[in-house]
Amino acid sequence: MHGGQVLEGATPAGDRRFDVVGRRCGDGGRPVAAIDLGSNNCRLLVARPSARRFQVIDAFSRIVRLGEGLGDSGRLSDAAIDRTVKALAICTSKMRRRGVGWHRAVATEACRRAANTDELRDRVATATGLQLDVISPGEEARLAVRGCAELFDEDRGHALMFDIGGGSTELIWLKVTAGGARPIDSISLPIGVVNLAERHGGGAISPAAYRQVIGETTTSLAHFDRRHGIAACVASGQVQMLGSSGTVTTLAGIVRRLPRYDRSVIDGSYLEIAEIHGLCDRLLAMSPDERTAHPCIGTDRAELVMAGCAVVEAICRLWPVTRLRIADRGLREGILLDLIAGRRGRRLPVAARAGGG
Repeated sequence: MHGGQVLEGATPAGDRRFDVVGRRCGDGGRPVAAIDLGSNNCRLLVARPSARRFQVIDAFSRIVRLGEGLGDSGRLSDAAIDRTVKALAICTSKMRRRGVGWHRAVATEACRRAANTDELRDRVATATGLQLDVISPGEEARLAVRGCAELFDEDRGHALMFDIGGGSTELIWLKVTAGGARPIDSISLPIGVVNLAERHGGGAISPAAYRQVIGETTTSLAHFDRRHGIAACVASGQVQMLGSSGTVTTLAGIVRRLPRYDRSVIDGSYLEIAEIHGLCDRLLAMSPDERTAHPCIGTDRAELVMAGCAVVEAICRLWPVTRLRIADRGLREGILLDLIAGRRGRRLPVAARAGGG
């Protein structure tokens, strides 16, 4: 998906931190790597740094459903931990083959909430040598903004960015100037496609349950809206909206009638808000089998896509901008830019005790 793509860095002009790449990150430009372990997916990017940009040379993504059943038990299940360790072993193997120097592996909402996260971290360290950083919602927001920085339009004074994950939804309110995008505030809601699907029937979600999710999400966002007067800014045309999640990239692929998902077409593109509402209505009217058969949805996303659509609709109804910009980038790209700048990385261990394909 990402192979060979060159992505610009988000560092302001005159910032010389990128000059340390040869000394800090790669011993003369060795590849760097970022792992994002979420409630649903385990994803890897490996990139070769070059001045203020990087070139992605390898990528991996696997659905591990780490947060499956977490809402009821408060724990990561043995099966979910097994799936995750196997996926991370594959990541480690790829990183070694690519000669990665510095890397960072982060875990988000499922690991923030689970009572037995230390068990997962110990098993991962034993099997792969990786050390998982369980990051705060604030750190997750910072990395996501950094990864998406070049997609913000400096002609608009503010931006609202959201990321719908498996176990949570992050929203970030930003001030945008010629110098870049600066987070003002962020909120993390315990509302994600995995826990919503488990509560409301997944692919078989009813119209009534769908409307319930929209209402619950809107209520959860109301205080954040009032605190910053976001709706008033939207009404005055001062706000751009950026969505970074599997839900919005899936919707963009469907609107463009892609025979299969193509990141180069989707990343940085726009969806009209009216298109989003109409498409969500059409998807809700489909049967689970019809959604599964769609080339931009498929088996892996069919049970989750309607939960994500409900959250998107709630956001777009509360803050009715004209269009939504789509980002198929975010946290991992932010990690890579941090590594290139010489921040927050670890050396890949010399040897692992387990590997994968």
